[in-house]
Amino acid sequence: MKQPRILLVEDETHIAQGLIFNLELEGFLVTHAETGAAAMEAFNSRPYDLVVLDLMLPDSHGIDLCRQMRKESPQLPILMLTALGEEQDRIRGLKEGADDYLTKPFNLDEFLLRVHGILRRSAWYQPTVNKEEIYLFNNNRIDLKNLEAVTAHGNISLTELEGRMLETFFASEGDTLTRADLLKSIWGMTEGTETRTLDNFIVRLRKYFEDDPAKPKHFLTVRGRGYRFIREAEQG
Repeated sequence: MKQPRILLVEDETHIAQGLIFNLELEGFLVTHAETGAAAMEAFNSRPYDLVVLDLMLPDSHGIDLCRQMRKESPQLPILMLTALGEEQDRIRGLKEGADDYLTKPFNLDEFLLRVHGILRRSAWYQPTVNKEEIYLFNNNRIDLKNLEAVTAHGNISLTELEGRMLETFFASEGDTLTRADLLKSIWGMTEGTETRTLDNFIVRLRKYFEDDPAKPKHFLTVRGRGYRFIREAEQG
């Protein structure tokens, strides 16, 4: 079985050394970069199964690296590491394509669980809808097999997690999916986890597929419960 290869982009030596040690104990192959330039050089030299990306680097911002990596490798999972006070950066990172984030300081066990979870979901990804069928709604044409979408806003390459979330919504069309259900099925998080990851993914889907993201007609909020997808917009 192939050992997953991880690109760790972290400039704080004591954090990087601890993560490398524990990731290698878990059986991962780790390439470490301390700067944005070194990260992109390593990124372009070989394929990776996951990037663990710190936001604050000496020569660049992780948001810019995330954007560049996502452009070149749309399905590559990215786990972002942020400082506690960087709320807007976390939101920007998720909007630019990061699949998940952890705030510093973080628990090592939780970090390893997140890594295993992201890699497991990436390996799992097999849409349950008919793979020969193109999913159509509104002005959108979505190919879950190839993780591609044609929308009124342009063509989009979907990430693995975006594809998995769309698959979940399409399979449960019309049903309300609770936050707990979505966090567990998409991210593997336990019920009660406090995170804005889900909300920011919903924002991203609305930006892709709604005519007016501020007034969604397909990806609806069910106040106090969760979210609901409907193919045909309700009139009124």
